[in-house]
Amino acid sequence: MGSPSEVLALARSRPPTLGPGRLICIDGPSGSGKTTLAGSLAGPGVRVVPMDDLYDGWGGLPSVDTQLATLLVPMASRSAGTYRRYDWAAGEYAETVVVPPTPVLVLEGVGSYSPAFDPFATVVVWVEAPAAERLARALARDGAAYEAELRQWAVDEQAHFRRTGARERADLVIQP
Repeated sequence: MGSPSEVLALARSRPPTLGPGRLICIDGPSGSGKTTLAGSLAGPGVRVVPMDDLYDGWGGLPSVDTQLATLLVPMASRSAGTYRRYDWAAGEYAETVVVPPTPVLVLEGVGSYSPAFDPFATVVVWVEAPAAERLARALARDGAAYEAELRQWAVDEQAHFRRTGARERADLVIQP
């Protein structure tokens, strides 16, 4: 299992967990293919929120739960959630994004699964690929100028994954 249609079918087969909607968390290491999978899920009734918009820069992974709280807790109560979008070029938060309740919300990126919000998660998908392949993809995506940041991010995300147990919690493990 692991095609986009199977991921959506699994989520839709389960009871709502995010107010009237369902939450799909697509987690896994940087460069593993999470964004590609999330993009293939987007469509009517499916809203994708990239975790890259929620981090407070390269060091923002440890504090991302603060952003998840303002997004998910209101949605679980059938209200619009919000988060502050991080502007990577400016190096600071920009506008507040309002996310109304939706049939399916997809959180895509490292840290999309958090034990603090496990009751809201309908389906947790873990996407992984070999480390060398992930680094090559990340460098192609972000540029060689960010290699030091990407290498530190890889260390930070591994510590994060040990704390959260995201892979162990996953309903599906995908290796594209």
